[in-house]
Amino acid sequence: MIDDIGRLVRTESPSADLAAVARSAEVVAETGAAHLGSAPDTLVVDGRTHLRWRLGDGPRRVLILGHHDTVWPLGSLADRPFTVRDGVLRGPGCFDMKAGLVMAFHALAALGTGAVAVDGVTLLITGDEELGSPSSRELIEAEAAGCRAALVLEASADGGALKTARKGISLYEMEITGRAAHAGLEPERGVNAAVEAAHQLLAVAALSDSAAGTTVTPTLLSAGTTVNTVPAHARFSIDVRVRDAAEQARVDTALRGLRPVLDGAELDITGGPNRPPLPTSASAALYARAVRLADALGAGPLTAASVGGGSDGNFTAGVGVPTLDGLGAVGGGAHADHEHVLVDELPSRTVLLAALVAELLTAPADLLTEPADPGSSR
Repeated sequence: MIDDIGRLVRTESPSADLAAVARSAEVVAETGAAHLGSAPDTLVVDGRTHLRWRLGDGPRRVLILGHHDTVWPLGSLADRPFTVRDGVLRGPGCFDMKAGLVMAFHALAALGTGAVAVDGVTLLITGDEELGSPSSRELIEAEAAGCRAALVLEASADGGALKTARKGISLYEMEITGRAAHAGLEPERGVNAAVEAAHQLLAVAALSDSAAGTTVTPTLLSAGTTVNTVPAHARFSIDVRVRDAAEQARVDTALRGLRPVLDGAELDITGGPNRPPLPTSASAALYARAVRLADALGAGPLTAASVGGGSDGNFTAGVGVPTLDGLGAVGGGAHADHEHVLVDELPSRTVLLAALVAELLTAPADLLTEPADPGSSR
């Protein structure tokens, strides 16, 4: 597993570099084919390369999700080389989430040599998750349709916790048009887009609701052209995170209802919901099964976490498919210089994944309608 992870990490794959993502897909495909005995379908959508293995000829029952793109630019390996030292594996993209891909390959390969036929499993590895999955969302939702479960190999939460809930995400851009004027000679003739932006920033931030778990955060901001000109244009980005669809709709309506404060200013807001929420109701039964299996395998006790970040699991939950996330590597530092994977956790988590897939393939159809054990959410 370490050798496979090293091979994937050394193949850099920043999401925005289409050629790099295509090269990465080739390496991921070769690595996966060596374990699974077959090559994947290579799916290129809007120039972005995704991989799909459909294992067996039976109806699709389990979707395993991952992505091979990363946030790290080309050349990151020079300062952050792939290393394994004192039980800690490091390198750009190792935790988020190339180790998870390798876990999926090894888990499915182990099942293929055991008593459970891997028939009805789809393994989908996308190449644009870090961008919000603009080209792969429809593919993810189509592959999830009809499945009894989606298992997401994103990295675990702190301490190895599985991710049983994720907030929904909406992304917006507010563009403000004013009127330029000389800042020293006749500022009164202008309509200051920066001042209007200040009013709108406060109005946007006020839409947050801490009790509901809703955050509405103005982020990237720009205004003006020169130091002695009343800004004619300004813009800022807005990041929205919500626990439920009702809050996502409330914020969307409120943002689109904002009006200018300054006479002569104009507002234009674009964007909208990007990912629906992944509620605990979508993961509860799967999590209860994972807890029981982990205890039986000596890989427990498992814990659960609700997180603000999104993943492709939001999409599968959004189309009504039971979804369990955070089944990938244990470690930390996603998107940060200290990104790492704990090597000792790799085998037991991979065995747990294999056991969960096996149960989903062989258990009765009503498996996921059973209520979770109230004591399992520790």
